[in-house]
Amino acid sequence: MSEPAPKAAGLLLVLSFALACTGNSDRPPNVVFILADDVGWRDTTPYGSRFHPTPNISRLSEQGVRFTNAYAASPFCSPTRSSIMTGLHPARTGITAPGAHVKQPVLKKSLRRAPRTEPVRTAQTVNRLDPAYETLAERFRDAGYATAHFGKWHLGYGRPYEPEDHGFDFAWPHVPRDAAPPGGYFAPWNTISDPTLVGEAGEHMDLRIAEEIDRFISENRDTPFFINFWPFSVHAPWHARPEDLERHRKRMVLEDPQHNPVYAAMMESLDEAVGRVVASLEAAGLSEETILVFSSDNGGVASAPRVLFYPKEFESLAITSNAPLRAGKASLYEGGTRVPLIFVWPGKLAKGGVAQALVSSTDLHPTLLDMAGIPVPKRSALDGVSQLDTLLRGASPRRSIFWHLPHGGPRGERDHEGYWPSSAIRRDNWKLIRRYAANADGSNQQFLYDLEADVGETHDLAQTRPTILKELSEQLDQALQEAEAVIPVRNSRYRQRGARGPEGLQPDRER
Repeated sequence: MSEPAPKAAGLLLVLSFALACTGNSDRPPNVVFILADDVGWRDTTPYGSRFHPTPNISRLSEQGVRFTNAYAASPFCSPTRSSIMTGLHPARTGITAPGAHVKQPVLKKSLRRAPRTEPVRTAQTVNRLDPAYETLAERFRDAGYATAHFGKWHLGYGRPYEPEDHGFDFAWPHVPRDAAPPGGYFAPWNTISDPTLVGEAGEHMDLRIAEEIDRFISENRDTPFFINFWPFSVHAPWHARPEDLERHRKRMVLEDPQHNPVYAAMMESLDEAVGRVVASLEAAGLSEETILVFSSDNGGVASAPRVLFYPKEFESLAITSNAPLRAGKASLYEGGTRVPLIFVWPGKLAKGGVAQALVSSTDLHPTLLDMAGIPVPKRSALDGVSQLDTLLRGASPRRSIFWHLPHGGPRGERDHEGYWPSSAIRRDNWKLIRRYAANADGSNQQFLYDLEADVGETHDLAQTRPTILKELSEQLDQALQEAEAVIPVRNSRYRQRGARGPEGLQPDRER
């Protein structure tokens, strides 16, 4: 999936990057990786939001390189997080849905047995990151780095699936079943069992976590460190301080696709947490010696919420809009997988760089190691490719990216457009989406889009560009086969409600 790009691919940098010396050549660079939860491609000011105030994230963009064609490996959190930690595609590891909070561990991917009410047999997701995988944190630790994970994990809870079992010297806080804060983001956090997670009444959880990051930086300023800061924001529960909500309510412009004041307040809190981490690096005198990366685990939630902690007058508002991209989280349309990605590397990257190269979240693993000068063991075969040359010289190693979402169905699509068992591939500006068993006879549907002319994926070209369709379909088949992906199939037991005749009444022979 990472064949060399032709010189005229049109997916290279639009600004050249300067290559210079860092301030201290004897010390490996620190790495701070910030992975927000559910932040969409257009949710920050650098990416075009007019309603979400994100001045600190904007400063990161001004100081570094902003990618415009960066993608999460999945439209869900756990699969993308696993792709970053392992450098492997979710289809390969089998972590294809956010099931890490489920009590019973599942370590083997398979095709699940479906009830008669579901038209497609979907995958049984793996719900724990197997300790057998060598992780990004382990590779940094083995290279002499102090390693720490702060915030959401969602790759498994209970030993041996905690962050400390995957290469982190320190992890904080410990959240039961590693879900979003069930009682909300503001202290007191009575529903969190970690006794060290205390704060003043009304304090935001991500800002409290930023205080612990500041402590870790101060205590490890004399040694290189790798910090995973995975905020809980801006995942549900969606709520905000009354004063913040009122302030953003006054700024609402209904004609703007993004106009949810609750979400704007949540984005503001996330941005403040990012700013505090940057301030901690500056206070420790480590800004010039630190690589900082900001991204998100999937696209923004484009639907209206089911559970609210704020006034009912906002119940009909979508959480956010990814326009001009189509749909959002849980979908293989662009709105579900295209995400913000910003690299800051003082002395190495020109300020204000904009990169159009294709990037997958699987690439972050080898890229960060490459930036730190840490070799990937030869025995390790990664699905990700290093984007270091892209950052430094504009030489993109990718022409294509693929996705695999073996989950969803009719009920899923009622809440999230595009949440149907699907696979997709993008090559250059062409994108194919395959929906499994979506026709009445159980056959697949395929759609083809030209993202350069139609980034909103509104014009299906499958009938008019059969050669491109065939090429991409074959390339997708090969990628899925190499990853040993679990492929959804028609459920022979399915009986559509109201249907008559023998269909759906056959003996259950599936195992």
